[in-house]
Amino acid sequence: MSDLEAEGTDAYRLSTITDGWVERFGHDVLISFKNQAARERLTTEYFLWAEAMGFNTQRMFERLLPKRNEERKAPKLILGDSNTGSRSVVMERGLRFEIDFSGGYSVGLFIDQRENRSFIRTSAPKRMLNCFAYTCSFSVAAAIAGGNTVSVDLSQKSLERGRANFVLNNLPATGHHFIADDVFEVFPRLSRKGEKFDLIVLDPPTFSRSHRGKTFQIESDFESLVMAALEVADRDCRILLSTNCAALDGRALEVMARYCLKTSRRAGSFHAEPRPVEFPPNSGASTTWLTLR
Repeated sequence: MSDLEAEGTDAYRLSTITDGWVERFGHDVLISFKNQAARERLTTEYFLWAEAMGFNTQRMFERLLPKRNEERKAPKLILGDSNTGSRSVVMERGLRFEIDFSGGYSVGLFIDQRENRSFIRTSAPKRMLNCFAYTCSFSVAAAIAGGNTVSVDLSQKSLERGRANFVLNNLPATGHHFIADDVFEVFPRLSRKGEKFDLIVLDPPTFSRSHRGKTFQIESDFESLVMAALEVADRDCRILLSTNCAALDGRALEVMARYCLKTSRRAGSFHAEPRPVEFPPNSGASTTWLTLR
């Protein structure tokens, strides 16, 4: 049994190479690859591991990692019963999350954010704003620690999956809000109402387009996002800065955030939570925490 299984984590990355990786979600496995050579290598490595560990694979899915976002497709079943539903539930340190292999390119849980979710639970925020919330895993982490949450995402479908995650964890509906809208439209409304938060999550996609046609490009718009977040950040607020953009790392995020602090005449310190143990350097999301003071 691996250390991750021993601590109650059944969603984690098993293998990573330059051109792909293997992830395990309970008894389901997802192989992500950039080319056929990577696919063959990862598949071979996985079956050797499964045989050695005596692991029973119920289903295996695969997905191509395309160069352009518009080419992304949902994972394809390559092993297992096609009549079995596409959804399953996995556990991470006592939290339950629904996984859906037919729900789109991403299955519902970014396992590289495990330590940041744990940090949120430890921080026990009173009010958390989760921007680009997707299926609301950060919100679940805050809510389980007793905090009230506001989850914002362009996709109503993603937020409905987030609500389902709240139900899975027996969390009440009161004190939690789910807003299907553009984050940049929501920030001014919150500010006008005098809303303040002691924890804010900024984990935007590299590129997105709102229903009104407005685009977001992280390399050019991230500073504007941080500035908007500072308007609703309480005095000792913690802000998670995160990106999967290959052109930005944790240091770049910190540099941009320091510029925003200077512009807004605020002060803060930075730290990074450790990368999940199964993620090698330069893999997974780049993240850093800003703590205001």
